[in-house]
Amino acid sequence: MNKYSKLSNKERVTAGKIRTSFATIFLLTIFAILIVSPRVNFLGAANDWFGKFYIHLGLDLQGGTHLVYQADVSALEGEEKKDGVEALRDVIERRVNAYGVSEPVIQTNYSGENYRIIVELAGVQDTNEAIAMIDRTPMLDFRTQGEPITEEIEELGVIDEIEQAAQEILKRALAGEDFTTLAQEYSEDPTSAINGGDLDWTERGKFVPEFDQAIFDNLTKGEISSELIESQFGYHVIKKVDERINEAGVIEVRSAHILFRRPDADLLNITWDDTGLSGKDIKKAQLSFDNTTQEPLVLLRFNDDGKELFAQLTADHVGEPIGIFLDGLLRSSPVVQEPIKDGSAQISGNFNITEAKQLVKDLNLGALPVPIELISQQTVGATLGETSVEKSLLAGIIGLIAAALFMLAFYRLPGLLSVISLAIYTILTLAIFELIPVTMTLAGVAGFILSIGMAVDANILIFERTKEELYNGKSLHTSIENGFTRAWPSIRDSNISSIITCIILAWFGTSIIKGFAITLAIGILMSMFSAITVTRTFLRMIVSKKLEGKLALFGVNKTHKE
Repeated sequence: MNKYSKLSNKERVTAGKIRTSFATIFLLTIFAILIVSPRVNFLGAANDWFGKFYIHLGLDLQGGTHLVYQADVSALEGEEKKDGVEALRDVIERRVNAYGVSEPVIQTNYSGENYRIIVELAGVQDTNEAIAMIDRTPMLDFRTQGEPITEEIEELGVIDEIEQAAQEILKRALAGEDFTTLAQEYSEDPTSAINGGDLDWTERGKFVPEFDQAIFDNLTKGEISSELIESQFGYHVIKKVDERINEAGVIEVRSAHILFRRPDADLLNITWDDTGLSGKDIKKAQLSFDNTTQEPLVLLRFNDDGKELFAQLTADHVGEPIGIFLDGLLRSSPVVQEPIKDGSAQISGNFNITEAKQLVKDLNLGALPVPIELISQQTVGATLGETSVEKSLLAGIIGLIAAALFMLAFYRLPGLLSVISLAIYTILTLAIFELIPVTMTLAGVAGFILSIGMAVDANILIFERTKEELYNGKSLHTSIENGFTRAWPSIRDSNISSIITCIILAWFGTSIIKGFAITLAIGILMSMFSAITVTRTFLRMIVSKKLEGKLALFGVNKTHKE
């Protein structure tokens, strides 16, 4: 006969609920331990799933980059300024997220006429890399054809600017800068730029005469041309990499170049007028291919404002070209055959697949709605972050030990159960931080440690109420149940008021305050679960008639009770 055979039906139901609660707490704890603990090999395939979760450290703990941008809102008025800066924040956030930066913090700051964007990138130590990913803006705009220019092309100064830019890069290459890096950054020949300007092994006659003469007749192995080489394509900075005789006995040369493209004369004789339609009006861009030539195309779909503007634009210019400019360079100028009312367009011309994919990605990120200027940059070292983590962990451990000793000294057996409950609370809370995930900052750590104290506070209220019931002559079982029931309103009201405060801080506070508020709120909710469910289940499990005469285990003075 087991110990449950003499129980009434109501007592059996209660005992069953206690066992179910304990099993649920046990399984939740094991699950949380697997999330927060170092990975173990015996889990097999499940190990990869649990391995996805980890504590996300903020800028102050992990180290990283802190940037402050000033937004130029001089062209906007009234509420448009704030709306423009908020839109700017959204674009920067999408752009940073697309480049895989973990848990970026992008926020706005208004002070008088100063509209600023603050960007915190945890884990990004290269400030230049961070600036590049934010400033990378494909300036796409649509223009209509204006009146032809009658002046000579040379008088426009466009070619002079291109030649000057080419001369500057030539000087840098001759001064010893890495040719591959210069080619990747500046060459306007997309195919060779991807390969650092490398044109692979070629025989004489493949390139234009000016190029062939340079690499086959004028340059020696490893030499860079001391002057720009001009051809029908523009200006070349050329490096002769190597030379050999192939199996057929023909001389081959491996060369590299940096091309500065010279615009066609016809295009230079045309003015293009701004239409107001630009990259900010694009809803989506996607890669496609020409059915005949299989060349890459970039298909565009406009948002509601862009769709209306593009429909009006095409209706007004049937039979005329519309220029599609990317970063100020004409990419294509399709002639409008009929009004386009479905809000779609395409860009073609001189794309390779890699370049087209990058353009699609950049356009989908969005153009910056207002100009920005970097006014402050700061790198937070990882060493400082490690020191903060170590000190925070030490503070947390000391706090847990102090709370545990206090509970054991004042409440004895219930205190021991509350310590176990507190350990479960800590594991479950850390698991939630990893599952959400929460970006843990130094302020967030403070919020978590504070919530530990609040978890202890709930247990103290319950145990004190239980002791009062015992002093009043109630049985142990009744005292424990009354202790939880009568302490609950105080616990509930105090914690709800704290959670309301956390919500206000998270809604209106800066990133640091938000981190504190979120971790504290999660900790408070888990502390209520720990005190009301976990501790209560443990106490219910140990209640027995044998303990009725051992009230000293519950911190009750027998003499005082009598």
